[in-house]
This record gives sequence, structure tokens and C-alpha cells, in this order.
Amino acid sequence: MRLRRPARRALLVVHVAASVSWLGLTLGLLALGVTAATTRSPAVAEASYRSMKVFADWLNIPIALLSLVSGVVLSLGTPWGLARHRWVLTKFWMTLAATGLTIFALRPEITRAAQQAVAGRQVTQASDLIVAPSVALVTYAFMTAISVLKPWGLTRRGRKLRISARKQVDVKALRPTA
Repeated sequence: MRLRRPARRALLVVHVAASVSWLGLTLGLLALGVTAATTRSPAVAEASYRSMKVFADWLNIPIALLSLVSGVVLSLGTPWGLARHRWVLTKFWMTLAATGLTIFALRPEITRAAQQAVAGRQVTQASDLIVAPSVALVTYAFMTAISVLKPWGLTRRGRKLRISARKQVDVKALRPTA
């Protein structure tokens, strides 16, 4: 099913906005993680970890899911397809992995750090809350680059579909017109 132009454009705006928001939220998490890990003030560290928890609980997961879902719907409703071009398939798997890691690894780690900080204890593994957003930022920058550059060509499925479409066009051209 192909999306009509107005729906496709609206969905593209939603997808780009969600993706950029996810990148921005991750940059915010990195800034808060660096602040919490490097400050000498327990109050600043606690405020940073609590702020990270707000980002993780209320913003990061919905934005990650919106980016994933809008990207899948957009790919299925356009000629790009989900499995026709290597860059789309790569971006899908990376987004799926990043969403899973956000939900099942980053969020629990942020919750643990916030609980330790609120309890007045030293946060263990504070460097994880710098490394994870740093890796995520590099991942999102890479996904942005492949979205713009569209490298690598067709997948095997994409090549088969293109050949099939050409054969259908050739058969139609051979039919006599009345």
C-alpha cells in the first residue's frame, strides 16, 4: 500500500521530528551524565540523575518508539520499502536495537543511579551513563548520514522486485492496443 503524498509528507515530518528529538534527548542525557559524574556537589549530582530519570521515563521511550514506528510505516508506504534498500534495512535494525537498549538497558541504569543518588549513596558505574549516550549519539549521527546519503544500493529482495517490475512493464508493452 502506497501512502498518498499528504500522508507521506506528514509522516515524514513526524519521523524526522521524532528522530531529531531522540538525538537531542540523548545529547541532554550525555550532558547530565557528564555533569553528575564530574561535579563535586552531591546536590548537583542528585539533580542531574533525577533529571535523567525524567528524560528516560517520560520522553526517551515514547520518542524512540515514535521514531521506530513512523520509520516502519513510512518505509512500507513508500517506494523505498523496508527490505528493498540496504540503507533502509540497516537503519531499521539499528533503530530497533537502539530502542531495545533504551528501554531495557539505559532506562534501568538511569533509575538505579537516581535511586542511589537520592539515597545519598555514591553512584556506582557512573561512567556507563556517559558511555551509553555517547555511543547512542554516534549511532544516531550514522543513521542520519545514511538517511541523507542513501548508500549501498538494493538488497537481494529489492533487486528481485526491480527485475519483476521491469518484466511486467515489458509484458504490458508487448500487448496489442485496441
